[in-house]
Amino acid sequence: MSDLRQLPVPDGLDGMRVDAGISRLLGLSRTVVATLAEDGRIEVDGRAAGKSDRLVAGTWLEVALPDPEGPVEITAAPELVGGMTILHEDDDIVVVDKPVGVAAHPSPGWTGPTVIGGLAALGVRVSTSGAAERQGIVHRLDVGTTGVMVVAKSEHAYTVLKRAFKERTVEKRYHAIVQGHPDPSSGTIDAPIDRHPKHDYRFAVVQGGKPSVTHYDTLEAFRAASLLDVHLETGRTHQIRVHFSALRHPCVGDVTYGADPTLAKRLGLTRQWLHARTLGFDHPADGRRVEFTSEYPADLESALEKLRD
Repeated sequence: MSDLRQLPVPDGLDGMRVDAGISRLLGLSRTVVATLAEDGRIEVDGRAAGKSDRLVAGTWLEVALPDPEGPVEITAAPELVGGMTILHEDDDIVVVDKPVGVAAHPSPGWTGPTVIGGLAALGVRVSTSGAAERQGIVHRLDVGTTGVMVVAKSEHAYTVLKRAFKERTVEKRYHAIVQGHPDPSSGTIDAPIDRHPKHDYRFAVVQGGKPSVTHYDTLEAFRAASLLDVHLETGRTHQIRVHFSALRHPCVGDVTYGADPTLAKRLGLTRQWLHARTLGFDHPADGRRVEFTSEYPADLESALEKLRD
């Protein structure tokens, strides 16, 4: 008997080939996915999909795996997450301060801690809306990015917050230390982003990519770097890192996107200096505006003090 997987195509797979996207999503090899497509076992919105067709975010995906030995559904095992604190909790939402090295939710290939697993270990019940491994998740932070993140507890909150993020009524402010001094010191970066043409694990400013808008103000200038307040209008994967790298002012410590490893070592950084500082939105229960702030973690605070010295 076939094991049937049914789920919406996630945003992160938008535009990818069927074989590459489903391989990433379900942890199968591209060869296996190609065979499934040839056998008519992959449908998108009720129509058979070929291996080289492109996936569109939000369309309904059905994959009939050949036998019950297929990959098991990815779920978050309850696991206490060191350093993760709850900033606020009520019947509808839970707001956490996410530490470095923690993913928002489980995914193929990730065996580390997750926000969802950490909340489960604390006995926090989240919304059952969304794919099994992402229940309650309405937005994400990269594994290497710290800071404030909201998770939906009620089904109502999930619907309201997903819409708010989509309609860009959520105010997301990050603090970033970038190399050098952006000119002008306050401005807007409006440049489309998509997967890097040569490196699948990176993103880049690409003609014809998804519209991406980043606003920034310089808070402090140092000899070799600048502390910025960054306001995201859109929320693309790696958006801040990609946009400032494209301006030749990569986030300090972000070697993936061209930062100087010597400076990172001098400041004791093993990741990008990027922190989700504040998150503001209309509360799903009554519409009142709420805002939550996260303090800098120890590694970022220490690097900042070294720059000030």
